[in-house]
Amino acid sequence: MARKATVSRKTSETNIKVNINLDGSGEYKVNTSIPFVDHMLNLMSKHGNIDLDIQAKGDTEIDYHHLMEDLGIVFGQAIDKALGEKLRITRYGEAYTPMDESLSHIVIDLSGRPYLVYNVELPRGAGILNNLALSLFEDFFRSLSNGAGMNLHINLQYGRDAHHIFESIFKGFGRALKAAAAINPLAKGVSSTKGTL
Repeated sequence: MARKATVSRKTSETNIKVNINLDGSGEYKVNTSIPFVDHMLNLMSKHGNIDLDIQAKGDTEIDYHHLMEDLGIVFGQAIDKALGEKLRITRYGEAYTPMDESLSHIVIDLSGRPYLVYNVELPRGAGILNNLALSLFEDFFRSLSNGAGMNLHINLQYGRDAHHIFESIFKGFGRALKAAAAINPLAKGVSSTKGTL
């Protein structure tokens, strides 16, 4: 049975709905009202073989912060809901992913304990892309980590072009999530001596 979930969240600042299928084939339909974010999430879906349908809007006339943060929250909650009791999941996943001159290393532990390590140093002058402050991706991933109960390490090894850097990160995140969520046919219960994740 496919592991699917739908999570919605509406506040005075944002209105977000996320549908996810962790056992999908990489089909995506994403509209966050931020084109670069749409592009990154499409890449994540395709390269992680995770079906994703996201409809999101927010008070972007103020800035993008509320939408980016809340999108991470809802996306993380959808991942957690789709994982259910996490029976027989591999739990850990990692991916080294190149994109031309950029290389990122993403490591995930679906431990139930949120923690983000974010080592992404952008090249000088690469702080904004199409009016989007690229520092907001750290807020997005922190909210995602919290929402999913995920230990998430994002380490940029090197890179020159901001677009390529985040393309590497999002493709890698999709690949690492797919690996961590994969069912281990030899496992019993959950992958923890505590008996719970």
